[in-house]
Amino acid sequence: MTIRTALFDLDGTLVDSLEDLADAVNHVRHVFSHPQLTVDSVRLMVGKGAPNLIRQALPQASDDDVSHALTLFLEYNRLHIADKSHLYPGILVTLHALADLSIKMAVITNKNEDLSELLLQSLGIYDLFAFNCGGDTYPERKPSPLPLLKVIDTLGFALNECVMIGDSSNDIQAGQRAGITTIGCSWGYGNRDELVKADMLVHTPQELIAAITSGLDRQI
Repeated sequence: MTIRTALFDLDGTLVDSLEDLADAVNHVRHVFSHPQLTVDSVRLMVGKGAPNLIRQALPQASDDDVSHALTLFLEYNRLHIADKSHLYPGILVTLHALADLSIKMAVITNKNEDLSELLLQSLGIYDLFAFNCGGDTYPERKPSPLPLLKVIDTLGFALNECVMIGDSSNDIQAGQRAGITTIGCSWGYGNRDELVKADMLVHTPQELIAAITSGLDRQI
């Protein structure tokens, strides 16, 4: 199997953005006079997009309050997109190595597309990707396979030439439903139980290069 396209999740896979996300959540909770949440508590809420995150952060809120809270969250996150966020160690070297191998790369995240672009730009890696797909780019988001299939079609590759790389069950399920190979990243926000169905599990960004260029034998 020859992999020519690598589809990456963003938060928890390429970027450790958890503290900035927690700050945005706690800004909203402060406005609504709720106590602050720990970073570990917010970690459990991340991965299914901002609307879902706010629903979990304000479980008793009305629909109107959730709508207002979502606006507050997005505005705060946009202004503080990379105050504390950073690439995981080894990610930058890995991305450049894959680019040197002529692997086409794309981001497929449940973060809003404009925020994803802003974060990638802020961290200096936006130009390494051929496509940036956010949670609002298409009518469905991960774990739906739709974003993956749309991006793959746009880039013009066959399904057996693609791999989905991520840290959560959303990424693995989306990849499986799209009919492509999946790689789980153990350093992210998800736990190991979420990654057991991935075709391969890697523990460092450097391992991704070997995983993508190898036969991708199942190794969990």
